[in-house]
Amino acid sequence: MDNKYDAVIVGGGILGTFHAYHALELGLKVCLVEKDAYPKGATTQNFGQVVPSGMNTKWQKFGRESLRLYKEIQSQFDISIRQNGTVYLASNEEEEQLLVELRAINNGNDYPSKMLTKQQCLERYPGLRSDYVTAGLFFPDEVTVEPRTMIHKLQKYLVDQKGLHIKFDFPVVSCESGGEWVSVQSTKNEEVYGKKVIVCNGADFKNLYPEMFASSDLEVSKLQMMQTKPQKDFELKGSILTGWSIRRYEAFHECPSFAKIKASEPKDSLQKKWGVHILFKQAADGSVILGDSHQYADAHKMEDLGYDLDMDIDNFMIGEAKKIIDLPTYQIQKRWYGIYSQCKNSDIFQKTIDRNIHVVTGIGGKGMTGSAGFSKKNIATIFNAQKINL
Repeated sequence: MDNKYDAVIVGGGILGTFHAYHALELGLKVCLVEKDAYPKGATTQNFGQVVPSGMNTKWQKFGRESLRLYKEIQSQFDISIRQNGTVYLASNEEEEQLLVELRAINNGNDYPSKMLTKQQCLERYPGLRSDYVTAGLFFPDEVTVEPRTMIHKLQKYLVDQKGLHIKFDFPVVSCESGGEWVSVQSTKNEEVYGKKVIVCNGADFKNLYPEMFASSDLEVSKLQMMQTKPQKDFELKGSILTGWSIRRYEAFHECPSFAKIKASEPKDSLQKKWGVHILFKQAADGSVILGDSHQYADAHKMEDLGYDLDMDIDNFMIGEAKKIIDLPTYQIQKRWYGIYSQCKNSDIFQKTIDRNIHVVTGIGGKGMTGSAGFSKKNIATIFNAQKINL
């Protein structure tokens, strides 16, 4: 019975790990299998911002539940959560109008936010340029994480305190239903059995079900990001999102003025071409993470995006960032890109195979914010647990 589980979760990123968390919370015996020696995909290659404020109404509920869970875990075990809020900075009257409208929507949702005057923004955020900002909207409950370390700390917590079994270096080569159990086999002929198997990784989905993967509406987004050298005697609190974020994030799509404002934007700018919006977040070592860009390809043609960093994109982002915040240094110590899968026509990809195999992937940029809350509902659905409210 050592290799038999109520749930086998395939994929050790944030989505898979929180599916494991919630299965454990139901009192189930759970095994998480990860193809690599440690998680190193999109979960570790993102900004580390948990921003329900940027999500549409449906996903904000999941994001708010994620916030609660992150803070609850952090109170027991350090997983790098810092509650220092999120601010959106408007650069003109149109963006300021969208902030006013978003605040009204969130007042109706009982989600706290506060409008900041230009002067309050300048006082709160050192280096912010007076010729950029006109107003801000601050969400005090939101948090940041250190993405390159958080997932490892979270998994250690689940192993040490919740009884999770994890098998690393376990590339899944087959997933077969047979009676009561689903057999999950690795390339090394290791085998585990689950009453339910949940595949939460796009690469494993592609390997296991290539035809289904190829016919799906999954696409991938390549995001370039950078990290400055540590900033001397400089503190930038929380997540800083700017005018182009206001014009991009799904939450603002629900604002009455959004469609008209988007329709008047230039169609052939470099910002549009590369899908750029400018974000800032100070890491624990004092450096500042900058980004990001978005380039898209169908998931089965991911290679079309290439494997290089485009310096023209990075230089463009640095130039735009300098128009917003005067940092002590814009010297870059690290550059990287993340690859996220998402759906063209839905908010997440879900497919049930042979009743006991569930594919859940394509959460896109919602992963760090939405996975914890979404996984709670999805695990309850898969295991027919009592209906839960988010």
